Amino acid sequence: MAQTPGLDPALFAALEATLLGQAPHLTRLDVIEQSGVTDERARELWLSLGFPSPASDDEVLFTDADVEAVRTLEGLVASGMVDPRTENALTRSMGRSFARLAEWEIAEVATMMLGSGARLDFAEIEPVIETALPALSNLQEYVWRRHLANAAGRLLLQASDDAVVQAVGFADIVGYTRRTRSLDADELADMVERFESTVNAVISDDGGRIIKTIGDEVLFVADDPVAAGRIALRLAGAHEIDEDFPQVRVGMAHGRVLARLGDVFGEVVNIASRLTSIARPGRVLVNRELADELREHDDLFRVRRARTTPVKGYSRLETWAVKPPKTPRGD
Repeated sequence: MAQTPGLDPALFAALEATLLGQAPHLTRLDVIEQSGVTDERARELWLSLGFPSPASDDEVLFTDADVEAVRTLEGLVASGMVDPRTENALTRSMGRSFARLAEWEIAEVATMMLGSGARLDFAEIEPVIETALPALSNLQEYVWRRHLANAAGRLLLQASDDAVVQAVGFADIVGYTRRTRSLDADELADMVERFESTVNAVISDDGGRIIKTIGDEVLFVADDPVAAGRIALRLAGAHEIDEDFPQVRVGMAHGRVLARLGDVFGEVVNIASRLTSIARPGRVLVNRELADELREHDDLFRVRRARTTPVKGYSRLETWAVKPPKTPRGD
């Protein structure tokens, strides 16, 4: 755990011991000796989890939990549960995910405790941590197990090949850079929160999954092309329902995708990204494959051929516009 500049050393040491469950008392060489791994393996694991290397071999940074974590990973690899070829990718993914979650959780606590501007002492921090830590730990395990069950239902019933057929979509905030110039920090935070909470609700409600948010853009997937179409239209039309939700454009493509460690790769992803870049505000563009799927449901979608456009990597990208069905006259 890297010490924050300006934080009282005694306070930091007490805080670190409470969060880790034990005061650090081991060096890097101690961890290597007790876990039985090589120097190179220990270093690769530590870096892949997103932690900086110790400044020296004499630096005391580690606890018994670090030794146990290394042993656990070694056991998973040895048993065949984790492929050695994807081990580092797995630990990188875990490190990035938990780093972001930890930053948010500590920021929430810091906002609550530092709002008065008074200097904290450990007597004030300890009861908050002792209450929050078990609650957050239990909640995180609950959410993880729920997602594990959902993923098992999808992935264990299909072929072992990582390549799957999915709809991949991007929703991009229109004029994000221009909008942010006129917003203060609180207004920007409100806009980002409105964007993220709405897209999460819309995508999850129709069975889609968010892969990641990339600044002013969200990448998502859906196994069912009809659900993908509904998601796209709801996102594109959200600004008309709620003017505080930023206007977005949506691009989607359907086809074979490489799904790996919670991310997606391949030409279908590239095409969805290019379609998003050329879609007009509040509109949805899709590729031929998704258009063919959606036009079979004319009670839900209007699918029309759009202009062929040159974009990066594609000299002639065929596009189809998707809109809601027309409302019958008299309604």
